[in-house]
Parts: sequence; C-alpha cells; structure tokens
Amino acid sequence: MSMNKRVLVALSGGVDSSVAAHILKEQGYEVMGATMQIWQDDKDSDTCDIQNKGGCCGVEAVEDARKVAAMLDMPFYVLNFRDVFQTHVIDYFIAEYMKGRTPNPCIACNRFIKWENLLTKTLALGVDYIATGHYAKIVRMDSGRLSIQMDFDNPKDQSYALYNLTQSQLERTLMPISDIKKDEVRKIAASLGMGTADKPDSQEICFIPDNDYGAFLEKNGCDDVRPGDFIDENGAVIGQHKGVIHYTIGQRKGLGAFGKPMFVKRINMEDNTITLSDNDGVFSDAFVAYDLNFMGIEPLLAGESLEVLGKIRYAHKPAKCTITMMENGQLNCVFEHPQRAITPGQSAVFYDNEGRIVCGGVVER
Repeated sequence: MSMNKRVLVALSGGVDSSVAAHILKEQGYEVMGATMQIWQDDKDSDTCDIQNKGGCCGVEAVEDARKVAAMLDMPFYVLNFRDVFQTHVIDYFIAEYMKGRTPNPCIACNRFIKWENLLTKTLALGVDYIATGHYAKIVRMDSGRLSIQMDFDNPKDQSYALYNLTQSQLERTLMPISDIKKDEVRKIAASLGMGTADKPDSQEICFIPDNDYGAFLEKNGCDDVRPGDFIDENGAVIGQHKGVIHYTIGQRKGLGAFGKPMFVKRINMEDNTITLSDNDGVFSDAFVAYDLNFMGIEPLLAGESLEVLGKIRYAHKPAKCTITMMENGQLNCVFEHPQRAITPGQSAVFYDNEGRIVCGGVVER
C-alpha cells in the first residue's frame, strides 16, 4: 500500500515530472518535490543567460517546478549539486572532447546527479523512493533482477539514457508516466491547469543552450585546440579543419567543399588529423565497449556471448548483434549488418527481444 510511502520527485520544471508528481499523489504517496541547482557562482553574462534559460536546469525551470509543487500542495526543495555537476558532467564533457570523443552528458547527469547523489540525499531525508518523469518502465525479470523495458511504439522512450542504473537504485525508483504517451501527459497537465502543459521539450544540452559546442569548449579549457588537416582514407591531405573539438563521427555539415559529399570517419588525436570518407565509409559492424553496467542479467563471464539488440545512440533503431565478454572486462559487439557512425564516447545499450535492457557501456573504439 502506497499510503505511508514517501516519494521525492525530481521536478525539472517540465510537463513530464509535473504530471508524475500528480499521479503519485493520486496513488496515495506522500510526495515532495526537489529541483537540482547545478550552476556555478559566476557573474559572466553568458553563464547568467544559461542560468535563466538553460533547459531543465535554469532559474526559469526552478520557478516552474516551484509553482507545480505549490499547486499540488507538496513540500519543495532546491538541492545544491553544483560541485558534483561540474566534476561529473561539465569536466567530463570537456575531457572527452579533448580526447577526440563525443560524450553524452545527459547520461552522466542521470547517473551521477539524479541517482547517485539525489538518491543518497533522499534516503538521508527518510524518503522511500525517488521518482522522475522519464518515459521508461521498470520491470522485474524471471531471475528477480530489475531492468528497464523499452517501449518500441513510443518515440519518446528514454530507456537508452538510463542503462547504467544499478539494482539498488532501481529498487528505490518510480517512473509513474511509463505507460502514458506524451500527448496524454500534456492533456493531463492542461486539465489540472498546470503552466507546464504546453512547455516545449528541451532539445539541447542544458549548459549549452545555443547548441554551439565548439564555442563552449574553447571558452572552457580547450583554447589550445589547433587547426589541422583533413585527410582521405589513403592519408592524402584534402583540406583543413578548425580543431578536432568541432567535429564528430558521421558529420557532414561544416567540412567544406570536396566535389562530393564527405563525412567524418575518424578523429586522429595523435597527429591532429580528421579522416573523411564517403557515406559508405562511416558504416562498420563492430566495436568495443567499456565501463559496463549489467542490468537485466548477471555480468557475463569472459568468453560468454549473447545475441541481443544493440542501440548506439538515442535515436538509433535497435539492431541485431552479438556481444561477447572479453578477458579485460570490456565487451565486443558485432552487428548482423553494418551500422552508421559508431562513435567513441557515445553509449551503447543492449536489449533482449522484449526490449528489456541487458547491459550497456561506452563505445571505446
């Protein structure tokens, strides 16, 4: 019975978490809301603008969350996670780009901010669960382990971004809107008179609201990035790039004119070159992943293999592949058919045929 259970909802200031809080109250939980304060004390005008407008993390979002909490008559807290956000999200983001990789800061935020730190503070407050507005469903496997199940029919499915939650974290997590589509969530919010009902979804990284990664990186520790050569697959110089931080695998725009469409195939940090190819050249069928988290199954032993569905980016359609555990603790993945732009630094998530997360990790090479 939920009546005596206390839940802290991570209120982002958006419609999804707002409706999640409402549903939990309707189910009889004792609900409180919390929003995370993540920005540093900085008088720089650009940073202040981000604080005001920065997606799910800015001052505007905090005020929207506060209004929802007041409407639902529940306690509301603003929790300070500035230091951990700087270390585990921003510094990580910068360091990965400096290695020629393309990180996913939202996945890092989920892991280190919303769960490892928010959950720890929540338990210290005597709360039983944390809840979020993610479109993802927690399920229990026949083995007793918990997993997250993809909704193949929901374009808003967010299971990919949650692959690195642990069993203990899943036991303490509720996702109330897992079986509801986005348009229905907005209808619920509108019927309640919530100001977040028509609020657009955030489409960019919260700390880079103008989506200009290169400018952000140059301003935050990557000012020593040098121009270098574009080379073809034979090593011949065919142009000049403006610095490796401005590019990612599979990119076409912003490369210049070559007489035919060209794409980033490889970023070579050793000699500061970027290899370009035609579109066929950015397809591959295998990669290695590290920093693994096993969710729906116990960790594989070295040499063990499993046929699964693999997803190499948020919008990637899951594809058949075989994963094999390596002696060094990494995972080798081989797709049945080549996939486009497998990118170091991005996360790879593996599902069983029913869409339940088996495990996931970060693409190494």
